[in-house]
Amino acid sequence: MKKLTPQEEKEAARALLADIERLAAGRHLRYMEVCGTHTVAIFRAGLRQILPENIELVSGPGCPVCVTSDAYMDKAIACAKMEDVIVATFGDMLKVPGSRESLADARAAGACLRVVYSPLDALAASRENPEKTVVFLGVGFETTAPTEAAAVLSAKEEGLKNFCVLSAQKLVPPAVKLLLADPDVHVDGFLLPGHACVVTGTRPYAFLADEAHKPGVVAGFTPLAILRAVWRLVRQTAANEARIENEYGSVVREEGNPAALAILARVYEEAADEWRGLGVIERSGLRMREEFAAFDAERRLPVEVERVEKKTACRCGEVLRGAVRPTDCTLFAKACVPTHAVGPCMVSVEGVCAAWYKYGRGRFHFGK
Repeated sequence: MKKLTPQEEKEAARALLADIERLAAGRHLRYMEVCGTHTVAIFRAGLRQILPENIELVSGPGCPVCVTSDAYMDKAIACAKMEDVIVATFGDMLKVPGSRESLADARAAGACLRVVYSPLDALAASRENPEKTVVFLGVGFETTAPTEAAAVLSAKEEGLKNFCVLSAQKLVPPAVKLLLADPDVHVDGFLLPGHACVVTGTRPYAFLADEAHKPGVVAGFTPLAILRAVWRLVRQTAANEARIENEYGSVVREEGNPAALAILARVYEEAADEWRGLGVIERSGLRMREEFAAFDAERRLPVEVERVEKKTACRCGEVLRGAVRPTDCTLFAKACVPTHAVGPCMVSVEGVCAAWYKYGRGRFHFGK
């Protein structure tokens, strides 16, 4: 597809908007994105503002940092406080609250943490510190899981005995399936995650059309690509059709990335996992196979954490399910802001509360 000029993009956007308005006339339609990058792109471009008022885009559990549970954070913090342990983590995990404190709080009190940009950095830290155990906090979806699995394979091949992973890698399709059964969540279709589908392909989402009669469209990340995906969703709904379409065909295939999937299957197996706001979802997490138990921090550094019910007005869990908007939370933009976040939806740059706070009044650069 040839690259459009800015003027051609504007004209294409106006044509799509006009057809969306025509197809959706007389009904209120609600579509959910389940990708944090889509969330930010939608807000930054102001797509919500230019779509017809009867088309609502709602954000789901598409931010891996946001859906990480208090229990996981408590385990990570406990590991960081252990003697001769270095916890290697992505920077956006530092301020995510656990039940009592965050990793940033623990670091201020003397815990040993290192900010890294990939699992490979954590491997390097293991080589540089042979006398210490390096625990990498593996938080992500299908997009990042293969890289983590490759790091585990490398550690095994090298004989790096001081490297392990506290994994919170999650699979998106089981969470989407759970949302379909939630009486508080009403959506007419799904904007499917482009990056994750590069790995998984479109097949894991076939249940949307086959079982729930809901359309799904895999989308890229430019404003026009997202707008085209919304148009495809509206077109299917108007025709009472339900199928999975691929608007990101330049990189997404039906079968996904076989090499990445093979690495995942080699190291991990599906297991139940806890999602913030959604609870425990069967077969939604990735647990290391027994062969790699030596690299599994859950087994290697077992930690007992007390379950604490936090009393807070934070509605992050409901926001992640698409049941409420960030502005429905009494803390939003008052007690909860990016510099002093109460919940993880405001901590992560891909969190819906952070995006709403930063871009909530954004303008769409195509014009209308």
